[in-house]
Amino acid sequence: MRSKKAIKNISFSLLLQFCTIVCGFITPVLIISQYGSEVNGLISSITQFLAYIVLLESGFGPVLKSALYKPIAKKSEKEIEGLLKSSQNFFRRISVIFIFYIIILIIFYPIIVNSQFDSMFTISLIIIISVSTFFEYFFGITYRLYLSAAQETYIISIIQLVTLILNTILIVLLIKLNFNIIVVKIVSTLIYTLRPLLQYFYVTKIKKIKVKNDSKNINIPNKWDGLSQHIASTIHSNTDVMVLTLFCRDMVLVSIYSVYYLVINGVKQLVKSFSNSIDSSFGDMIARNEFDNLKEKFNIYETSYFIIISVVYICTFLLIVPFVSAYTNGISDANYIQYSFGGVLVLGEFVWAIRQPYNELIKAAGHFKQTRRGSWIEALLNIVLSILLVYKIGLVGIAIGTLIAMIYRTTEFIYYTNRYILKQSISNSFKKILLILFEVLIALFLFRKVPLCITYMEWIKNAVIVFVYTISITIILNLLFHKKDILNLVNVLKQKGSKNEKKCEQ
Repeated sequence: MRSKKAIKNISFSLLLQFCTIVCGFITPVLIISQYGSEVNGLISSITQFLAYIVLLESGFGPVLKSALYKPIAKKSEKEIEGLLKSSQNFFRRISVIFIFYIIILIIFYPIIVNSQFDSMFTISLIIIISVSTFFEYFFGITYRLYLSAAQETYIISIIQLVTLILNTILIVLLIKLNFNIIVVKIVSTLIYTLRPLLQYFYVTKIKKIKVKNDSKNINIPNKWDGLSQHIASTIHSNTDVMVLTLFCRDMVLVSIYSVYYLVINGVKQLVKSFSNSIDSSFGDMIARNEFDNLKEKFNIYETSYFIIISVVYICTFLLIVPFVSAYTNGISDANYIQYSFGGVLVLGEFVWAIRQPYNELIKAAGHFKQTRRGSWIEALLNIVLSILLVYKIGLVGIAIGTLIAMIYRTTEFIYYTNRYILKQSISNSFKKILLILFEVLIALFLFRKVPLCITYMEWIKNAVIVFVYTISITIILNLLFHKKDILNLVNVLKQKGSKNEKKCEQ
């Protein structure tokens, strides 16, 4: 049952991320072509600043999910409803703080930004974009967290998929009909308010969870540790655009960054599909004290996950600039060909991807207090280094600051997970990471520089060649060095296949 849910969650999550990547590439280039790079940079900057509003979702979310695993496993409805009631109360108490944050942003952001647009235009965008963000995360978040903890993230994916496609279709139509960008963002906001309403309907009407009828308010341990840790994580994640906005005040640079990050974020969300959907399975094992099973399954997952991200990020490293070349072909108000920046940015995200299995295991175990200090060190490292380097080497300096901070935090995650949760030698994980570095060096030797592309067809031809070589190298090396884990994975898949066949026969 647990494996079936995991496969279902991953499948729908992958479908969602594929559509997110496709839709995510459609709208920005239309905005740049229709309204200019500076408008695109302004929207990207506002969106990043408003991302601080949603820190509660990822800060408190893993804590609530960790607390929900046991009552869900025991099917204790009263305890589940009590935890969800506590979640609602927690969000309502501190959401006021973020209303004040939006007000502060409205007052000071137009003064900070060096833009051709007047203050009212900028303020209007802040209000419109913030409404969808606020509504999404503070109205339906409790129900979304319940679905995630119950291993039903496929429901969340389906809801997001429908609204994403609808949003993209309407935005394309509005831009083609030459509507003002304000109108475009208003329509987008209205569509995204459907998400929490649909989540609320599913949990209360289909799952019959009546959160509002439960008078029991259960204390959730570690909630402030989780919040504290994610405040630092959110600061770290949004440092780049914040530094560019505050210290460069150039929306064109923000636009260049956002185009590259569009590619990075698409890849990032794809990778998250393999990691985020598995934490509830680990949490269930921990709740049932199945630690031997957890260790075995984690080692198999670690190897298979590293194979996937090696192929994905090596291809991204080699192909990101050629893709941006084709994507921005015909746009002349900014220089989007940035080899050094693109390369360092991808390396930073590659390091981020390596940490994800360990991060998910820490969240599943509820070890938020034990790991919160590292999140603040990572955030401070990123901010200080980015500010110091942006003056000397611009966009590349921003990317280097992020890369160094990522390396620090990823090393900590690997050490902590192996030492305190899995209680096994750390050397096994580092051997796998050394193999990843070897794969990167071979790929760079084979493809020193992929040529720039004017059309998508040129890029696809190059991408197919790079992909075939990269996946071949990665699989061969892993068969040589991690044959046992791969054979274990094959055996697990065979067992699942045979079980499904027996069910079909019955």
